[in-house]
Amino acid sequence: MSVKHFKLEPGKKFRLATIDPNDTGAIRDREEVDAAVERLKEQLEALQNKLYAEKKQSVLFVIQGMDCSGKDGVVKHALGGLHPQGFRVNSFRAPTEEEAAHDFLWRAHQIAPAKGMIGAFIRSYYEDVLITRVHHWIDGAEVKSRFKHINRFEKLLESGGVKIVKIFLHISKDFQLAKLRNRLTDPTKHWKFDKSDLVERESWAQYEEAYESVFKHCSSETAPWYIVPANHRWYRDWAVLQIAVAALESMNLAFPESDPELAEILEKLQE
Repeated sequence: MSVKHFKLEPGKKFRLATIDPNDTGAIRDREEVDAAVERLKEQLEALQNKLYAEKKQSVLFVIQGMDCSGKDGVVKHALGGLHPQGFRVNSFRAPTEEEAAHDFLWRAHQIAPAKGMIGAFIRSYYEDVLITRVHHWIDGAEVKSRFKHINRFEKLLESGGVKIVKIFLHISKDFQLAKLRNRLTDPTKHWKFDKSDLVERESWAQYEEAYESVFKHCSSETAPWYIVPANHRWYRDWAVLQIAVAALESMNLAFPESDPELAEILEKLQE
């Protein structure tokens, strides 16, 4: 299955309801993709080596989704094979006092990946047009203004060699409920439960609407959104790995050419 299956066409109106969170295409179970997942992980690691050695470009994975959609899990299981020396993960929570004293994109710019690096944002600067909109902390005019700022920000990052890969993990409301119940009944997962998740769940429809607006206004040919059905974790990981490998392959990465002086040094060592 091509990554085009998950890619949203920029600027087109889109409804999340048109995509089944349980969809796995023609794939029946995880055994059918186990071997492919291992190959994709190896490809991704090899591409990371080139990116790190080249030090001319970088990659930013923006991972969004409803509560319990598996944002942490996809970083752990799909991207977890990346070498930590060249991979940084940042989670966006409520702004600190210092962050709140700056513009809403300031904290994102501080941690954007440097050349040669791969970064992953678990949630991201998009929260500033999602939760803020759903709870009416900002009005419609401010939402539109922030959309424009986000688009300019992403263009700025791209001009500096950052490849932005935006992924939305799509789950159903029933799936989320099952996950929340599991967090309450499994002692090893109590720490994951937050009462605020129940509050946010009540605004499910409003979040869907806010996301659909994000997809429409903050997508481009170079930084489109990918919608990944995520009720089946194995399918989610397989899909994200495909998207990640395709993104890095599109960057035409290459190991830097050897320094002529190295040949001379080698000759001296062999004397």
